[in-house]
Amino acid sequence: MAVDFIGPPPRSKNTKHSLIASELQSHPESWGVVQKSANIARASSAAQAIRRGRLSAYLPAGTFEAVARTVVEHGVVEHRVYARYVGGAK
Repeated sequence: MAVDFIGPPPRSKNTKHSLIASELQSHPESWGVVQKSANIARASSAAQAIRRGRLSAYLPAGTFEAVARTVVEHGVVEHRVYARYVGGAK
């Protein structure tokens, strides 16, 4: 089998984060749960990545707000990441 050297793989616009960002943009200023994490540290890290635009879906930095919260409902503990789009109407 021969190797085809044809350049870098194409970037997909339909990544999980691109779809989440698009959905948040279609509901500006509305908070949504975008992730449930194993612990609050992971949830906090994910929220920070969204706020700082570390992933291209959330650029430019500051167009999304995100927070991590531990929520207990019916005795079940969840570590959630809430986010919302604040960059203006799409």
